[in-house]
Amino acid sequence: MQPEYLSGASVMEEALPEVLMRIVSELHDVAYLIERIEPQLSNVHGEVLLDANDRMLVLQGIDLAVQKTRGLAEFIDTITASIPEDWIVDVTTALNLVKLADMQRALSNGMLRHGHSQPLTKVVGDFEAF
Repeated sequence: MQPEYLSGASVMEEALPEVLMRIVSELHDVAYLIERIEPQLSNVHGEVLLDANDRMLVLQGIDLAVQKTRGLAEFIDTITASIPEDWIVDVTTALNLVKLADMQRALSNGMLRHGHSQPLTKVVGDFEAF
């Protein structure tokens, strides 16, 4: 069986800077949505409420997620400015590189996030410089 790019399947090509700017926009939207969670958690009262230390860690984690998301968006925005408009990317092939099996394998590795910078078992604010 031939790969899709040889079988005549439609290829969706777009200018790389345009694709990257859409990613930047999505990252800003994600940061905004994450940020909206914090006030909701601050106003929650009741028996299910986390103790003060756990609550503080959750709120710090939310702040960190927002900062990282905005930082990634700004980084991509900055490098996009130097990419020529005539650089084209095959979006169809790029999106097909993420397979469900790869995602399942990454999620099934217990508490460690394979291929990412910080395992889920670390305390908020813990980091490794490089």
